[in-house]
Amino acid sequence: MELFDTHFHYYGESSPGEYFRNVLAAAAAPPQGRIGVPDRLWLMAAGGDYLESCRSREFAQVVDTACFAAGVHPHSAEKFLAERNDFGEFRGHPKLKAIGELGLDYFYEQSARKVQREVFARFLDLALEWDLPAIVHLRDRDREWSAYEDGYELLAPFAERGGRFVIHCFSGTPDWARKFLALGAYLGVTGMVTFNRAENIREALRVIPDDRLLIETDSPYLAPVPHRGTTNHPGFLMLVAARVAEERGRTVEEIAALTTANGMRFYRFGEGR
Repeated sequence: MELFDTHFHYYGESSPGEYFRNVLAAAAAPPQGRIGVPDRLWLMAAGGDYLESCRSREFAQVVDTACFAAGVHPHSAEKFLAERNDFGEFRGHPKLKAIGELGLDYFYEQSARKVQREVFARFLDLALEWDLPAIVHLRDRDREWSAYEDGYELLAPFAERGGRFVIHCFSGTPDWARKFLALGAYLGVTGMVTFNRAENIREALRVIPDDRLLIETDSPYLAPVPHRGTTNHPGFLMLVAARVAEERGRTVEEIAALTTANGMRFYRFGEGR
């Protein structure tokens, strides 16, 4: 069985090789190891600013089954405009498979909304120029949908121009899932699907077609039950796959196979393996 964690963050807490060895050991340990141990674990290391993009590149260069993305998270949008780091150095790297993480975060608003939208639009243009998919972050305050609305306004013309994207860590409603799916989006499901109060995610999961579904950890955040509250990592991905399988009435093996195939296709990764 193969699994693809289509979004995690590497912050250099240990060397890439040591980090990956620890992840594989955790994947084989209970309770996730009782569900199944992946024969191969594929990883997408997402960048949230220039430094994290460099670290993600380093990880992908060391770990054979890893690729990386370079981008600016909305939290770092103002910092990006101030520092003007040149992301052009990442262009053409054989392990660069996406632009991201980028988008809009109106929950914390660590950057002004206008600045977030400007940087988001700039990196969507870069995704088109480099012919890479975009990894999109959208988060609102409770009972508000402004980030989703503003994100949709930017993503609709991006999709019309041939842009491909995933709404990673999707936490919207079934209606929002349908709107983004109509633009050709993939939707990423995290360990939140295991949270008691995340019924909206489980409802949205039921409208995502098999060929647009991705699973991810978004680690070190959002550890799935029963690890909730601890540091997350890709070794816990099997717990996400198991809950998705339960909700969709499928086997874990089926969910692992289809989401791995989707991730490979979306990121154009692993050809000739």
